[in-house]
Amino acid sequence: MHLNQAFSLMIITIGAALLPNISYRLKLPPVVAEILFGVLIGKTFLNVTFSGEWLPFLANLGFLMLMFLAGVEINFSMLEKQKPRQLLLYGVIFIATLTLAYIFSLSMGQGLFLALILSTTSLGLVVPTLHDVGISKAPLGQSILISATLADFLTFFGITFYLLFQKHGFSWQFIIPVPLFIFFGLLLWIARLWFWWNPEKAASLLGKSGPSELGVRFSMALLFIFVALSRVVGLDPLLGAFMGGCLLSFIFREKRLLEEKLTALAYGFLIPFFFIYVGIQFELKNILDKNQLLLIAKILLAAFVIKIIPSLLLVINRFPWKCALKAGILLSARLSLIVAAASIGVQQGFITPHLKDSIILLAIITSTLAPTIFKQIFNHETKLEM
Repeated sequence: MHLNQAFSLMIITIGAALLPNISYRLKLPPVVAEILFGVLIGKTFLNVTFSGEWLPFLANLGFLMLMFLAGVEINFSMLEKQKPRQLLLYGVIFIATLTLAYIFSLSMGQGLFLALILSTTSLGLVVPTLHDVGISKAPLGQSILISATLADFLTFFGITFYLLFQKHGFSWQFIIPVPLFIFFGLLLWIARLWFWWNPEKAASLLGKSGPSELGVRFSMALLFIFVALSRVVGLDPLLGAFMGGCLLSFIFREKRLLEEKLTALAYGFLIPFFFIYVGIQFELKNILDKNQLLLIAKILLAAFVIKIIPSLLLVINRFPWKCALKAGILLSARLSLIVAAASIGVQQGFITPHLKDSIILLAIITSTLAPTIFKQIFNHETKLEM
Protein backbone atom coordinates (compact mmCIF):
# COMPACT_ATOMS: atom_id res chain seq x y z
CA MET A 1 0.00 0.00 0.00
CA HIS A 2 1.47 3.32 -1.08
CA LEU A 3 0.66 6.53 0.77
CA ASN A 4 1.43 10.04 -0.36
CA GLN A 5 3.56 12.28 1.80
CA ALA A 6 0.66 14.01 3.55
CA PHE A 7 -1.07 10.80 4.69
CA SER A 8 2.17 9.08 5.67
CA LEU A 9 3.17 12.09 7.77
CA MET A 10 -0.25 12.07 9.42
CA ILE A 11 -0.09 8.35 10.32
CA ILE A 12 3.41 8.51 11.79
CA THR A 13 2.81 11.65 13.83
CA ILE A 14 -0.53 10.41 15.24
CA GLY A 15 1.14 7.12 16.13
CA ALA A 16 4.05 8.90 17.84
CA ALA A 17 1.60 11.02 19.84
CA LEU A 18 -0.59 8.12 21.03
CA LEU A 19 2.03 5.42 21.63
CA PRO A 20 3.23 6.60 25.09
CA ASN A 21 -0.28 6.16 26.55
CA ILE A 22 -0.68 2.81 24.82
CA SER A 23 2.70 1.59 26.05
CA TYR A 24 1.82 2.65 29.61
CA ARG A 25 -1.38 0.60 29.50
CA LEU A 26 0.48 -2.39 28.08
CA LYS A 27 3.33 -1.90 30.59
CA LEU A 28 5.89 -1.68 27.80
CA PRO A 29 8.76 0.80 27.41
CA PRO A 30 7.63 3.51 24.94
CA VAL A 31 10.54 2.67 22.65
CA VAL A 32 9.33 -0.94 22.35
CA ALA A 33 5.83 0.30 21.46
CA GLU A 34 7.32 2.58 18.79
CA ILE A 35 9.31 -0.27 17.24
CA LEU A 36 6.26 -2.56 17.28
CA PHE A 37 4.13 0.17 15.67
CA GLY A 38 6.72 0.44 12.91
CA VAL A 39 6.70 -3.36 12.51
CA LEU A 40 2.90 -3.29 12.18
CA ILE A 41 2.80 -0.68 9.42
CA GLY A 42 6.11 -1.64 7.80
CA LYS A 43 7.51 -4.43 5.66
CA THR A 44 6.38 -7.25 7.94
CA PHE A 45 2.61 -6.74 8.06
CA LEU A 46 0.78 -3.86 6.32
CA ASN A 47 3.77 -3.09 4.05
CA VAL A 48 2.91 0.60 3.83
CA THR A 49 5.21 2.54 1.49
CA PHE A 50 5.93 6.08 2.61
CA SER A 51 6.73 8.62 -0.08
CA GLY A 52 9.11 11.54 0.28
CA GLU A 53 12.36 11.95 2.19
CA TRP A 54 10.86 13.44 5.33
CA LEU A 55 10.73 10.17 7.31
CA PRO A 56 14.38 9.09 6.69
CA PHE A 57 15.48 12.67 7.43
CA LEU A 58 13.60 12.88 10.75
CA ALA A 59 14.70 9.33 11.64
CA ASN A 60 18.35 10.22 11.04
CA LEU A 61 18.01 13.44 13.03
CA GLY A 62 16.37 11.48 15.84
CA PHE A 63 19.23 8.97 15.66
CA LEU A 64 21.76 11.77 16.11
CA MET A 65 19.80 13.15 19.07
CA LEU A 66 19.62 9.67 20.62
CA MET A 67 23.41 9.30 20.45
CA PHE A 68 23.97 12.84 21.74
CA LEU A 69 21.70 12.27 24.74
CA ALA A 70 23.38 8.92 25.41
CA GLY A 71 26.57 10.91 25.91
CA VAL A 72 24.84 13.57 28.00
CA GLU A 73 23.47 10.86 30.33
CA ILE A 74 26.99 9.77 31.32
CA ASN A 75 27.38 10.94 34.94
CA PHE A 76 31.05 11.86 35.26
CA SER A 77 30.52 13.39 38.71
CA MET A 78 29.36 10.03 40.02
CA LEU A 79 32.36 8.30 38.45
CA GLU A 80 34.81 10.80 39.96
CA LYS A 81 33.44 10.15 43.46
CA GLN A 82 34.47 6.49 43.27
CA LYS A 83 37.69 5.32 44.85
CA PRO A 84 40.34 3.99 42.41
CA ARG A 85 39.85 0.48 43.81
CA GLN A 86 36.11 0.63 43.11
CA LEU A 87 36.59 1.97 39.59
CA LEU A 88 39.10 -0.81 38.96
CA LEU A 89 36.49 -3.37 39.98
CA TYR A 90 33.89 -1.87 37.60
CA GLY A 91 36.53 -1.86 34.86
CA VAL A 92 37.24 -5.54 35.50
CA ILE A 93 33.50 -6.27 35.32
CA PHE A 94 33.31 -4.57 31.93
CA ILE A 95 36.39 -6.41 30.63
CA ALA A 96 34.90 -9.70 31.81
CA THR A 97 31.63 -8.80 30.06
CA LEU A 98 33.41 -7.96 26.80
CA THR A 99 35.53 -11.13 27.00
CA LEU A 100 32.50 -13.37 27.47
CA ALA A 101 30.67 -11.49 24.70
CA TYR A 102 33.64 -12.06 22.38
CA ILE A 103 33.68 -15.78 23.17
CA PHE A 104 29.95 -16.01 22.40
CA SER A 105 30.44 -13.93 19.28
CA LEU A 106 33.15 -16.26 17.96
CA SER A 107 30.94 -19.29 18.67
CA MET A 108 28.28 -17.68 16.46
CA GLY A 109 30.70 -17.02 13.62
CA GLN A 110 30.90 -13.29 14.35
CA GLY A 111 33.69 -11.04 15.61
CA LEU A 112 34.50 -8.16 17.93
CA PHE A 113 31.78 -5.84 16.65
CA LEU A 114 28.97 -8.15 17.81
CA ALA A 115 30.78 -8.49 21.14
CA LEU A 116 30.74 -4.71 21.53
CA ILE A 117 27.04 -4.62 20.62
CA LEU A 118 26.20 -7.24 23.25
CA SER A 119 28.23 -5.38 25.90
CA THR A 120 25.86 -2.41 25.90
CA THR A 121 23.28 -1.79 28.60
CA SER A 122 20.29 0.55 28.70
CA LEU A 123 20.69 3.44 31.13
CA GLY A 124 17.26 4.59 30.02
CA LEU A 125 15.77 1.42 31.54
CA VAL A 126 18.13 0.97 34.48
CA VAL A 127 17.53 4.41 36.00
CA PRO A 128 13.69 4.33 36.15
CA THR A 129 13.71 0.70 37.33
CA LEU A 130 16.00 1.58 40.25
CA HIS A 131 13.73 4.53 41.07
CA ASP A 132 10.67 2.26 40.97
CA VAL A 133 12.11 -0.11 43.59
CA GLY A 134 13.51 2.78 45.64
CA ILE A 135 17.25 1.97 45.60
CA SER A 136 18.64 4.53 43.16
CA LYS A 137 20.59 6.21 46.01
CA ALA A 138 21.45 2.98 47.85
CA PRO A 139 24.91 1.38 47.46
CA LEU A 140 23.58 -1.43 45.26
CA GLY A 141 21.67 1.03 43.07
CA GLN A 142 24.74 3.22 42.68
CA SER A 143 26.85 0.18 41.77
CA ILE A 144 24.36 -0.81 39.07
CA LEU A 145 24.30 2.76 37.74
CA ILE A 146 28.08 2.95 37.57
CA SER A 147 28.30 -0.43 35.82
CA ALA A 148 25.69 0.65 33.26
CA THR A 149 27.37 4.02 32.73
CA LEU A 150 30.81 2.50 32.13
CA ALA A 151 29.34 -0.17 29.86
CA ASP A 152 27.72 2.39 27.55
CA PHE A 153 30.66 4.82 27.65
CA LEU A 154 33.40 2.23 27.04
CA THR A 155 31.35 0.28 24.49
CA PHE A 156 30.82 3.27 22.22
CA PHE A 157 34.40 4.40 22.50
CA GLY A 158 35.34 0.84 21.59
CA ILE A 159 33.05 0.99 18.56
CA THR A 160 34.58 4.35 17.58
CA PHE A 161 38.12 3.03 17.46
CA TYR A 162 36.99 -0.26 15.92
CA LEU A 163 35.54 1.70 12.99
CA LEU A 164 38.71 3.77 12.67
CA PHE A 165 40.89 0.65 12.72
CA GLN A 166 38.76 -1.04 10.06
CA LYS A 167 39.08 2.03 7.82
CA HIS A 168 42.69 3.06 8.42
CA GLY A 169 44.52 0.37 10.39
CA PHE A 170 47.27 1.48 12.76
CA SER A 171 48.08 4.75 11.02
CA TRP A 172 48.04 8.43 11.92
CA GLN A 173 44.40 8.54 10.77
CA PHE A 174 43.56 6.07 13.55
CA ILE A 175 44.38 8.63 16.25
CA ILE A 176 43.56 11.90 14.45
CA PRO A 177 40.15 12.29 16.18
CA VAL A 178 41.81 12.28 19.59
CA PRO A 179 43.68 15.64 19.40
CA LEU A 180 40.70 17.27 17.69
CA PHE A 181 38.30 16.26 20.42
CA ILE A 182 40.83 17.14 23.14
CA PHE A 183 41.25 20.59 21.60
CA PHE A 184 37.51 21.13 21.48
CA GLY A 185 37.26 19.84 25.04
CA LEU A 186 39.78 22.49 26.13
CA LEU A 187 37.64 25.16 24.52
CA LEU A 188 34.64 23.92 26.49
CA TRP A 189 36.74 23.84 29.65
CA ILE A 190 37.69 27.49 29.12
CA ALA A 191 34.02 28.25 28.58
CA ARG A 192 33.24 26.51 31.87
CA LEU A 193 35.75 28.72 33.71
CA TRP A 194 34.21 31.79 32.11
CA PHE A 195 30.76 30.68 33.25
CA TRP A 196 32.13 30.17 36.77
CA TRP A 197 33.04 33.85 36.86
CA ASN A 198 29.70 34.79 35.27
CA PRO A 199 27.11 32.64 37.10
CA GLU A 200 24.09 34.60 35.91
CA LYS A 201 25.03 34.09 32.28
CA ALA A 202 25.75 30.43 33.01
CA ALA A 203 22.28 30.02 34.52
CA SER A 204 20.76 31.64 31.44
CA LEU A 205 22.65 29.26 29.17
CA LEU A 206 22.24 26.02 31.08
CA GLY A 207 18.83 26.21 32.62
CA LYS A 208 16.99 29.50 32.79
CA SER A 209 14.04 29.55 30.45
CA GLY A 210 13.59 32.34 27.98
CA PRO A 211 12.43 33.03 24.46
CA SER A 212 15.92 32.44 23.06
CA GLU A 213 16.59 29.15 24.96
CA LEU A 214 20.34 29.60 24.76
CA GLY A 215 21.10 26.27 26.41
CA VAL A 216 19.17 24.30 23.82
CA ARG A 217 20.72 26.32 21.00
CA PHE A 218 24.21 25.81 22.41
CA SER A 219 23.63 22.06 22.78
CA MET A 220 22.28 21.65 19.26
CA ALA A 221 25.21 23.67 17.92
CA LEU A 222 27.59 21.39 19.83
CA LEU A 223 25.85 18.34 18.37
CA PHE A 224 26.22 19.48 14.77
CA ILE A 225 29.76 20.76 15.30
CA PHE A 226 30.78 17.28 16.40
CA VAL A 227 28.86 15.71 13.51
CA ALA A 228 30.83 18.00 11.17
CA LEU A 229 34.11 17.21 12.96
CA SER A 230 33.45 13.50 12.64
CA ARG A 231 32.99 13.93 8.90
CA VAL A 232 36.31 15.78 8.67
CA VAL A 233 38.25 13.00 10.42
CA GLY A 234 36.39 10.12 8.75
CA LEU A 235 34.43 9.07 11.85
CA ASP A 236 30.81 7.95 11.83
CA PRO A 237 28.65 11.06 12.57
CA LEU A 238 26.63 9.07 15.10
CA LEU A 239 29.72 8.42 17.19
CA GLY A 240 30.68 12.07 16.81
CA ALA A 241 27.28 12.98 18.26
CA PHE A 242 27.90 10.62 21.20
CA MET A 243 31.28 12.22 21.89
CA GLY A 244 29.72 15.68 21.76
CA GLY A 245 27.19 14.63 24.40
CA CYS A 246 29.96 13.14 26.56
CA LEU A 247 31.93 16.40 26.42
CA LEU A 248 28.87 18.45 27.34
CA SER A 249 28.28 16.15 30.31
CA PHE A 250 31.94 16.22 31.36
CA ILE A 251 32.38 19.98 31.21
CA PHE A 252 28.99 21.18 32.49
CA ARG A 253 28.10 19.10 35.55
CA GLU A 254 25.09 21.15 36.72
CA LYS A 255 22.95 20.52 33.67
CA ARG A 256 19.76 18.99 35.05
CA LEU A 257 17.36 21.61 33.67
CA LEU A 258 19.11 21.68 30.31
CA GLU A 259 19.07 17.89 30.13
CA GLU A 260 15.34 17.88 30.86
CA LYS A 261 14.73 20.30 27.98
CA LEU A 262 16.86 18.28 25.58
CA THR A 263 15.17 15.05 26.65
CA ALA A 264 11.73 16.60 26.12
CA LEU A 265 12.70 17.78 22.64
CA ALA A 266 14.36 14.50 21.66
CA TYR A 267 12.05 11.86 23.16
CA GLY A 268 8.96 13.99 22.74
CA PHE A 269 9.46 14.54 19.02
CA LEU A 270 12.57 13.36 17.16
CA ILE A 271 13.65 10.02 18.62
CA PRO A 272 10.24 8.30 18.15
CA PHE A 273 10.66 8.78 14.39
CA PHE A 274 13.91 6.81 14.54
CA PHE A 275 12.43 3.86 16.42
CA ILE A 276 9.28 3.78 14.28
CA TYR A 277 11.55 3.79 11.20
CA VAL A 278 13.57 0.91 12.70
CA GLY A 279 10.34 -1.04 13.06
CA ILE A 280 9.28 -0.22 9.49
CA GLN A 281 12.59 -1.61 8.18
CA PHE A 282 12.27 -4.75 10.33
CA GLU A 283 11.45 -7.89 8.30
CA LEU A 284 10.01 -10.83 10.21
CA LYS A 285 11.02 -13.26 7.48
CA ASN A 286 14.66 -12.52 8.31
CA ILE A 287 14.31 -14.29 11.66
CA LEU A 288 11.91 -17.13 10.79
CA ASP A 289 14.59 -19.34 9.28
CA LYS A 290 15.51 -22.33 11.49
CA ASN A 291 19.17 -21.36 11.65
CA GLN A 292 18.28 -17.75 12.42
CA LEU A 293 15.97 -18.80 15.26
CA LEU A 294 18.80 -20.87 16.71
CA LEU A 295 21.08 -17.84 16.44
CA ILE A 296 18.49 -15.68 18.24
CA ALA A 297 18.31 -18.25 21.04
CA LYS A 298 22.11 -18.13 21.40
CA ILE A 299 22.16 -14.33 21.40
CA LEU A 300 19.41 -14.20 24.02
CA LEU A 301 21.31 -16.66 26.22
CA ALA A 302 24.50 -14.66 25.73
CA ALA A 303 22.71 -11.39 26.57
CA PHE A 304 21.99 -12.62 30.10
CA VAL A 305 25.07 -14.75 30.75
CA ILE A 306 27.62 -12.06 29.82
CA LYS A 307 26.01 -9.62 32.24
CA ILE A 308 25.08 -11.92 35.13
CA ILE A 309 28.41 -13.76 35.53
CA PRO A 310 30.64 -10.63 35.65
CA SER A 311 28.17 -8.91 37.98
CA LEU A 312 28.84 -11.61 40.57
CA LEU A 313 32.18 -9.84 41.11
CA LEU A 314 30.20 -7.22 43.05
CA VAL A 315 30.54 -9.56 46.05
CA ILE A 316 34.04 -8.05 46.33
CA ASN A 317 32.24 -4.83 47.35
CA ARG A 318 30.59 -6.86 50.13
CA PHE A 319 27.24 -7.27 48.42
CA PRO A 320 25.49 -10.61 48.98
CA TRP A 321 25.71 -12.82 45.90
CA LYS A 322 21.92 -12.66 45.54
CA CYS A 323 22.13 -8.87 45.14
CA ALA A 324 24.95 -9.25 42.62
CA LEU A 325 22.82 -11.74 40.69
CA LYS A 326 19.89 -9.33 40.60
CA ALA A 327 22.20 -6.54 39.43
CA GLY A 328 23.30 -8.75 36.51
CA ILE A 329 19.68 -9.41 35.57
CA LEU A 330 18.84 -5.70 35.40
CA LEU A 331 22.04 -4.90 33.48
CA SER A 332 20.94 -7.46 30.88
CA ALA A 333 18.30 -5.00 29.67
CA ARG A 334 19.20 -3.49 26.30
CA LEU A 335 17.21 -1.09 24.21
CA SER A 336 18.17 2.22 22.64
CA LEU A 337 21.93 1.83 22.35
CA ILE A 338 21.94 -1.77 21.16
CA VAL A 339 19.54 -0.80 18.36
CA ALA A 340 21.77 2.18 17.57
CA ALA A 341 24.91 0.02 17.54
CA ALA A 342 23.23 -2.55 15.30
CA SER A 343 22.16 0.20 12.89
CA ILE A 344 25.76 1.45 12.73
CA GLY A 345 26.93 -2.11 12.10
CA VAL A 346 24.61 -2.53 9.11
CA GLN A 347 25.59 0.85 7.66
CA GLN A 348 29.28 -0.05 7.91
CA GLY A 349 28.78 -3.61 6.61
CA PHE A 350 29.95 -5.34 9.82
CA ILE A 351 26.71 -7.25 10.35
CA THR A 352 23.92 -8.38 8.04
CA PRO A 353 20.35 -7.02 8.01
CA HIS A 354 19.25 -10.48 9.23
CA LEU A 355 21.47 -10.17 12.30
CA LYS A 356 20.31 -6.60 12.86
CA ASP A 357 16.68 -7.76 12.95
CA SER A 358 17.67 -10.47 15.43
CA ILE A 359 19.29 -7.83 17.64
CA ILE A 360 16.16 -5.66 17.46
CA LEU A 361 14.12 -8.64 18.63
CA LEU A 362 16.68 -9.18 21.41
CA ALA A 363 16.22 -5.55 22.48
CA ILE A 364 12.45 -5.94 22.62
CA ILE A 365 12.70 -9.14 24.70
CA THR A 366 15.38 -8.03 27.17
CA SER A 367 13.96 -4.54 27.66
CA THR A 368 10.66 -6.10 28.68
CA LEU A 369 11.91 -9.19 30.50
CA ALA A 370 14.93 -7.98 32.51
CA PRO A 371 13.31 -5.05 34.39
CA THR A 372 10.18 -7.15 35.03
CA ILE A 373 12.18 -10.02 36.53
CA PHE A 374 14.26 -7.58 38.58
CA LYS A 375 11.15 -5.96 40.06
CA GLN A 376 9.51 -9.32 40.77
CA ILE A 377 12.47 -10.78 42.66
CA PHE A 378 13.35 -7.55 44.43
CA ASN A 379 11.68 -7.61 47.83
CA HIS A 380 11.97 -6.18 51.30
CA GLU A 381 14.61 -8.74 52.24
CA THR A 382 16.80 -7.50 49.39
CA LYS A 383 16.63 -3.93 50.70
CA LEU A 384 17.79 -5.14 54.11
CA GLU A 385 20.72 -6.96 52.53
CA MET A 386 22.12 -3.82 50.85
